[in-house]
Amino acid sequence: MKTLSNIVGVALGLFFVVSGLNFWFHFFPVPQPPEGSSAAAFIGAMYTSGYLTFVKVLETLGGVLLLLPRLRNWGLVIVGAVVVNIACFHQFFFGGINDPKVVAAIVAVLFLAYAGRRGFCCLACCGSGCCGSNCCGESDKGCCETEKKSSCCSSDKK
Repeated sequence: MKTLSNIVGVALGLFFVVSGLNFWFHFFPVPQPPEGSSAAAFIGAMYTSGYLTFVKVLETLGGVLLLLPRLRNWGLVIVGAVVVNIACFHQFFFGGINDPKVVAAIVAVLFLAYAGRRGFCCLACCGSGCCGSNCCGESDKGCCETEKKSSCCSSDKK
């Protein structure tokens, strides 16, 4: 499972780093929605307001964090929000999630979220992807009291 999650994390991370950097460096052409459509108006508004630049910075940052196993859950938090927005854009403007790249990104995010599910309690508890002994400084937090070799968080909650 760890090897597969590393492969998926690197593939998804590279995808988002390249697509984020493509906004500035134009590695490959991006298909534009039909002129005069609501999707074109939406993209135009995002572009002229600077919001699309912010999204592309988040894509690039999230992709870089996905490449690093220790920071993968932080990258997943960022990229997961971007993937939800991409899926909503396709659903509402194009009538369904038919693009194979979008489907692959959704599946990859869900797989990585499942594979790293125990590390998410540590993100909320102490801000890191892996907990030390009682990293929160509070004894009533069950997820960060003990460190196990198989994962950084205990599945037992008080």
